[in-house]
Amino acid sequence: MVLDILLDDPTEKISLVENEFEKDAQRLRELIENARSSMIYELDIEQKSAYRRLHQDAVCERLLKDSIWIAKNFKKYSQYFANGEDIHPEKIRPKLVEVTKDWQANIFRLARYTWSLPYSSGYGRRMRFLVMDDYNDKLIGIIGLQSPPIDFKVRDDFLGIPKNQKVLLVNQMMDIFTLGAIPPYNILLGGKLVALSSASNEIRTLYAQKYDQKITHLQKQMIPPHLIALTTTSAFGRSSIYNRLKFEDRLVAQSLGFTKGYGSFHVLSIYDEIKAFLKKYDTLKNGYGDGPRSVWVNSRRASQLVGVKNNLLEHGVQREIFLFPLLENLNSYIQDPSIAPIYYDASFEELSSWWKKRWLLERANRVTDWQTWKKERIEQSIMVEGLAHERKPIQ
Repeated sequence: MVLDILLDDPTEKISLVENEFEKDAQRLRELIENARSSMIYELDIEQKSAYRRLHQDAVCERLLKDSIWIAKNFKKYSQYFANGEDIHPEKIRPKLVEVTKDWQANIFRLARYTWSLPYSSGYGRRMRFLVMDDYNDKLIGIIGLQSPPIDFKVRDDFLGIPKNQKVLLVNQMMDIFTLGAIPPYNILLGGKLVALSSASNEIRTLYAQKYDQKITHLQKQMIPPHLIALTTTSAFGRSSIYNRLKFEDRLVAQSLGFTKGYGSFHVLSIYDEIKAFLKKYDTLKNGYGDGPRSVWVNSRRASQLVGVKNNLLEHGVQREIFLFPLLENLNSYIQDPSIAPIYYDASFEELSSWWKKRWLLERANRVTDWQTWKKERIEQSIMVEGLAHERKPIQ
């Protein structure tokens, strides 16, 4: 056959491979340019709503992908989501629950789907928590912690982390990869409660129990089971949850400034195509699965291979960076990790009581939107029927 003769010619084989590469490269170039063009267009519109729209394609794609699971499980666990009529502000009794069972993980996952950011299960060291209302057994909000990036210049400069101690010290920190309250508790400033909860005695005690005597995956080192600080970045610009977050007179979350507007969130909707291209023509860097570092490295490499000149990873969205110091002597400990850590003493119960006094009761008297909230709106926002391109987040 003519085809057999052609394929026996090495020159012809190379030509066919080159043509296939160029075809695939052209397709990926178009996807990348479309992602970047959409981002630039959105940033020219109103800022905060534009930031949300930047994530819209990736959010909708993930919801569609998981639509069967969502439909099945929302019906199964809907009793944990509150209507406004289920809430009596003066009777709210917050309870912190570590996610250790499948049903808890499923509730966490359903709540996370309501966010304006694409779903992520975290990477590296992970801990997840539900904040429940013990009065009515409804979900107030969720907390997700994961391994922080080893290199984070703003954090490292602010704390003055010695280079020779960086891995040791960073592995005693966690990054908040997701945190927030769901409706109608978010209307009652439940986000403040959830944020305060992340700095509670209970979470650092559970961390110590979970990671005592554990060896790190990459460095093969045993790290002290001290949780000394948390870091996080706001979703969109300045954060209303973390700003002025205090427990009594102590500032719980310290603002370290803003990121420079680089990242990979806007390529998540085409990340499967990027991975497929690299597997076929280059090398796919795995790292922590689909963690931010892997997405960053692979997206940059793919852009270079297909000849995209503009910096795909420069999205221009500045996010506020926060540090939650958990030690009274954090600065001293950073310089000398051999000294004993002195923790701030704040139980979950104390933090909850402060939240009720400082934020909840005043808010409940001032606004009324929460009273008419129906949990069906959550279902509508995450089910396939509600996934028109103009999907509006519920928080």
